[in-house]
Amino acid sequence: MTGHPLPRTSEEIAVIVVNYRTADLAIAAVESVRARDHGGRRATVHLVDNASPGDDAAVFVRTHSARGWGDSVQLYLETENHGFGGGNNVVLEALARAETPPGKVFLLNPDARLENDAAAILACALDDMPGAAAAGAALVDETGQPRSGAFRFPSMVGEIVRVINFGPLDRLLGSRRPSLPPDHPGGPVDWVSGAAVMFRFDALRKVGFFDPTFFLYYEEVELMLRLARGGWKTLYVPEAVVTHFEGVATGRGKRGRSRQPDYLYRSWRHYFTLAKGRAGALVLALLVLPAGFVNMIVRRLGGEEPNVPSHFLTDHCRKVIWPLLVDRRGA
Repeated sequence: MTGHPLPRTSEEIAVIVVNYRTADLAIAAVESVRARDHGGRRATVHLVDNASPGDDAAVFVRTHSARGWGDSVQLYLETENHGFGGGNNVVLEALARAETPPGKVFLLNPDARLENDAAAILACALDDMPGAAAAGAALVDETGQPRSGAFRFPSMVGEIVRVINFGPLDRLLGSRRPSLPPDHPGGPVDWVSGAAVMFRFDALRKVGFFDPTFFLYYEEVELMLRLARGGWKTLYVPEAVVTHFEGVATGRGKRGRSRQPDYLYRSWRHYFTLAKGRAGALVLALLVLPAGFVNMIVRRLGGEEPNVPSHFLTDHCRKVIWPLLVDRRGA
């Protein structure tokens, strides 16, 4: 992380794209930003390659030259995969060292692209509400179908229902469902998708950047929880539209019952420890275990395969429950 150039101090919006093995999509994301005028705001893209295997870094260097990106795109070619939050922190920490940091930072997934002047719309939403620290865009998939982009903070009941994954039980949650509907009218919400979210930079500096304990998943939820606890609001702004090729960047798009990576269990454990305390996280972890059994029973009774991940029960015990029992930090 040494030797990075300090960002230009005159920019108003810093756009951060963190890539891992999706060079072509990341380039399209960058170009979708460069194609907009952002309501006259100056915008610089900070493109991070998170130590991708293969030649992604070389592709970015060639593209930067061939397309004449110049100072409008700054490259950060990392030799270590820092994860989503850590990759963004590479740029956020560099921005914090600038003499005059930008007023706003816009995190854009490499598997996402702007469908309108989303950055300008989000910036205006933050300008109109000084008490808001974050603003998230509406998401559509590659076919144009809307996807949920706004959410309630995870709850204990919601997590249990999510693991059981039984339609009638889910409907009983009603207004307490974690995902807000895609046609949500906008305004203050608990948290928004990290695929396309703008932050007020001063607010991030006050609460701290991404928690480096998270490698992937839950990091943006925890950051927006910290913002909420600090008195800041998070906005959902459906007028800003971004296409998200969901799961492409993480490789978890349509994996069915494949085994979850270790970092997802660690992130789950760390988030709920921070949100509910170690005792609360342990209680929830213990309740999630029988919820997994119920999922298997209900699905098999209905003639379907269980849709909890492969090895879920043993992995949940080893990677969530056991560390919470023996490690007082729960991290």
